[in-house]
Amino acid sequence: MVSIVGLDPGLARTGIGIVRGQGGEVTGYAFGCIETSREMSLAKRLEKIYIQTLNLLKEEKPDLMVVEDVFSLQKYPRSGILLGKVTGAVLVAGCQAAVPVREVAVREAKKVLTGSGAASKQQLERAVRHVLAHPDPIRPDHASDALALALIGLYRFS
Repeated sequence: MVSIVGLDPGLARTGIGIVRGQGGEVTGYAFGCIETSREMSLAKRLEKIYIQTLNLLKEEKPDLMVVEDVFSLQKYPRSGILLGKVTGAVLVAGCQAAVPVREVAVREAKKVLTGSGAASKQQLERAVRHVLAHPDPIRPDHASDALALALIGLYRFS
């Protein structure tokens, strides 16, 4: 059995999804978020994300960590820069915990789970919920996205 941690980096909320399984079959899962406050400095927010990610990885000892690849919207270039900083903190945590890391584009995760790389967040959340037979909506969206990444890790890299 393998354990895969999926991470959807975000400065306000970094989504966490953990999937356990074998041969593409899910035997257990968990999800949540690391949240930071706008009142904290950028450095403190990054530190919190790094420390909590590192602690999670040391506690869970996953076989793999799958992180959403950095992207930037032309309309919001600053968001892409901040996302890159958060992703850097998460990647360093993975390195420090000696966990292999794969980066996956969000469009790839959407395509694998919904059949369309252009699927909406709602469509992806419903697909994740269906695969996991989870009865209620998975909130926040970042946790659902992180579970999607963990599922990709289970299907493709384990």
